[in-house]
Order: sequence, then structure tokens, then C-alpha cells
Amino acid sequence: MTDAIPAHEVHGPTDAHPADPRARSRGLDAQSVGLVAVFTALLVAAAVVPGVPVGPLGVPITLQTLAVMLTGLVLGPGRATAAVLLYLLLGFVGLPVFSRGQSGLQVLAGPTAGYLVSFVVAAFVLGLASRSVLRRARRSWWVPLFFVATLLTTLLVVHPLGIAGLMVNAKLSFQAALAADLPFLPGDVVKGLVAAVAAAAVHRAFPDVLLRRVARP
Repeated sequence: MTDAIPAHEVHGPTDAHPADPRARSRGLDAQSVGLVAVFTALLVAAAVVPGVPVGPLGVPITLQTLAVMLTGLVLGPGRATAAVLLYLLLGFVGLPVFSRGQSGLQVLAGPTAGYLVSFVVAAFVLGLASRSVLRRARRSWWVPLFFVATLLTTLLVVHPLGIAGLMVNAKLSFQAALAADLPFLPGDVVKGLVAAVAAAAVHRAFPDVLLRRVARP
């Protein structure tokens, strides 16, 4: 394919990519830790931005879904999952990093619990999708394929788990939980498009973030 990674970017030692596998491994480990920390901070920042409460339960529309989408698409499955798990851990131990400044394990008994759980699964699924796209698709297809991945993940992971959480914790019927969830869908479509464009731009500007990790020798 015309957009394949140039051979010199995959093979051969350079000053930036030493031949010593141990040095390269240490570099990748440091890079991974740094990226996980950065995207955990992004998830926290997205929760800090005031949300818009929707419906009688007050579940807010926030930028968290956008941050989760971007985390998965940029970091790949392992590091994206680690970033979301670290974000949740910070909230569970008492830091006010959830929407509306909430914290603690009690959020798992609230109406947003299903959505929080879905973030972990969504980050992993989108990470897998991103890795597959970067391996197989031309660069011109990155944005549309990333967008499709966000739509499918939203429809098949985020919203079903969110609805399940509403049914369990808010004692809603399926119909009532579905009605409470539907207002989030249009915004998630827009967020998916933004995440797809942003992730493609990141991978073009910084191909080492994930491309080198998925390149085949």
C-alpha cells in the first residue's frame, strides 16, 4: 500500500532508536508510562468540565466519552485500558475526578455506574480497532474507519452498559432506561467524529505513538 510505513522507520538502529534491545525497551516503557499519565490527566480534565444534566436522574452529558474515545484510538488496547483503569482508581480512592466532583466507591451504586464500567471496555475495543486500522488501512481511510469504530463501540458497548446500569441502580424498566439514554446518542456521534479526526492527526504527526508498536518486521 502506498501509505505503508517506510522501511527505515521499522528497521535499522538510529540515534533515536538504538540497536540495544534493552535500551529500546526501556524507552518504550518510559514512553508508555508517560502516555498513560497524560491520557489519565485528559480523562480527569474531561470530567472536571461541567456537564449538562439530562432527564430526571441528572446523568450529565460530559466530555468523558470523547476523552475515552481519543484514549483508545491513540494509545492502543493495553495502554488505553491502563489509563482508564488508573482514572477510575483515582476516583475510587477519593479524588473528585468523576462528573460533578464525585468520588469514592459509592458511584458504583449510582446511575452513572454503567457508563463508568463501559469506559474500560470501550477503551480496549477502540484500541484494538485503532491498531487494526493502522496496520491495514491507507492513511486516507483512517478518519472514516476510526469514526465507524467509535460509532460501533458507542452503540454496542457504552450505551448498552449505561442502560444496564440505569436499570440496576435506578430501578428503571428497559424502556425507561432506554429513554433516559437516548439523549446522549447525538452528542456521542459528534464526539466520535472529533475523536476520529484528532486521533488520525496525532498518528500522522507522531507515528511512533502506536505505528512502530504494530509494525511487522
